[in-house]
Amino acid sequence: MASRFGGPPHAVRPGAWPSPDHRAKHHPPAARPTSAALRITCTREGFARARAFTRDTLRAWSLEHRGDDAVLVLTELATNAVAHAVPPAGASGSPEVRLGLVLDPGYLTLTVSDPGEDAPVFLPSDESALREHGRGLGIVDALSEVWGWTPRSPAGKTVWAKLPTRPLT
Repeated sequence: MASRFGGPPHAVRPGAWPSPDHRAKHHPPAARPTSAALRITCTREGFARARAFTRDTLRAWSLEHRGDDAVLVLTELATNAVAHAVPPAGASGSPEVRLGLVLDPGYLTLTVSDPGEDAPVFLPSDESALREHGRGLGIVDALSEVWGWTPRSPAGKTVWAKLPTRPLT
């Protein structure tokens, strides 16, 4: 089933915007930052840090009105990364994922980078049964204007979602 933007949500051209290294090209000296990043461990504490980081960043950017949706989308993307793309913790400690927020004119882009190379799998809504798992990307699809994924070199991927910055009406 196609997503609401005309194709499978993961069918984004490799290297298409937004890349994990997307940054504004020019920052006047007094300008506020337009991107923020955080590395978290895949633990309860890591997810709590991610939620606080997202809310604090959006507050600094005067985007509190997008806080609930942004936190939910970022949490779903990070949860998917942990469940499907991050190897289990070993002797080296808890695995990590990298979160990013990028503010562009009109949009907030949320990113989660992980070491997995498999494309995210979007399961269309199945109204005949309430599934316990597999609804995360449906939530991301419902709350974001567009979402997709971009392979990372030499390995891994970044899953991203764009939310409009305009106030909800």
